[in-house]
Amino acid sequence: MSDKILVSTRKGLFHVARKSGAWGIDHVDFLGDNVSLTLSDPRSGKSYAALDHGHFGVKLHRSTDAGWEEIAAPVYPKKPEGLEEKDMWGRELQWSTARIWSFAAGGADEPGVIWCGTQPGGLFRSTNHGDSWEIIGALWHHPLRGKWMGGGADLPGLHSICVDPRDSKHVTIAVSTGGVWFTGDGGESWSQRGEGMRADHWPPEQMHDPIAQDVHCLVQCLGAPQRFWIQHHNGIFVSSDGARNFTEITGVAPSVFGFPVVVHPREPDTAWFVPEIKDEKRIPRDGELVVNRTRDGGRTFQTLTKGLPQSHAYDVVYRHALALDAGGERLAFGSTTGGLWVSETQGDSWTCVSHTLPPVYAVRFV
Repeated sequence: MSDKILVSTRKGLFHVARKSGAWGIDHVDFLGDNVSLTLSDPRSGKSYAALDHGHFGVKLHRSTDAGWEEIAAPVYPKKPEGLEEKDMWGRELQWSTARIWSFAAGGADEPGVIWCGTQPGGLFRSTNHGDSWEIIGALWHHPLRGKWMGGGADLPGLHSICVDPRDSKHVTIAVSTGGVWFTGDGGESWSQRGEGMRADHWPPEQMHDPIAQDVHCLVQCLGAPQRFWIQHHNGIFVSSDGARNFTEITGVAPSVFGFPVVVHPREPDTAWFVPEIKDEKRIPRDGELVVNRTRDGGRTFQTLTKGLPQSHAYDVVYRHALALDAGGERLAFGSTTGGLWVSETQGDSWTCVSHTLPPVYAVRFV
């Protein structure tokens, strides 16, 4: 089990460690800076941190024995002269990296490969541990990309990347809003997947269109890679055929709405969610912060509350802010109000590490 956690926040990267049986903050890097996401690559032992400096742009850093070094950030190609693309608000869509929204390590047979998803929807790959990046042109130039749009953000965001443990060339991604996409040849070609999902905010004739789906988070079970779970704007969906078709799970209290989902690495029927009230409110129902867990593929759920605040808790947990360790035992999540909780018991009980952090964007076990 992992004894270290990286917590990306609005004001720094917090290193949390378990020492003498207790979790606590060990130290902080990039204090005062906006750290949006991290990746810990188990193949190399290196970590990557994405920083959003606003006016000064996106920066990317890689860990070293002495600390951190700045490396290349993904850069979009120059937009062809005369090409006009509009965002969902009718504004000119810029071909530039507005935010790094996802990381994934390549397969064991690709030691230098790192995948990176961005806003406004570009997917990048590095073959040299982040020294340089190339945009995946077959996806960026796909004729259906023009139908992608922003979800909660103004721009389309490529936020989930799942590399199949059986074949590193098989990669499944999710876009908000643009649905689920798959490549079987390492990015040379792409096809839309995700039949069976439902977007009730679209007109009836478009509600089931795969490209209209606002997927909040997509995860793949490493031990049973045909199983995918989705936390969607419209609820919870599960697939048993490699994300080709999904089944909606309904009737889950207190809500099927949320942002994050994690799946057990060896038990495809076991997954965790953090529910909240949909759309206008986006807070825990009745001010009670809970985690939902299913152990039977979504037929039943347990609402886990022990150690979590059950009165006047208004914590929102973003899509990358719920994490499960590689052993499938320890969970951690952080919230927009600066709370950080850890469970040693698959969510049966929780310990508050801090409630005074800056807003938490992402949590990852090292």
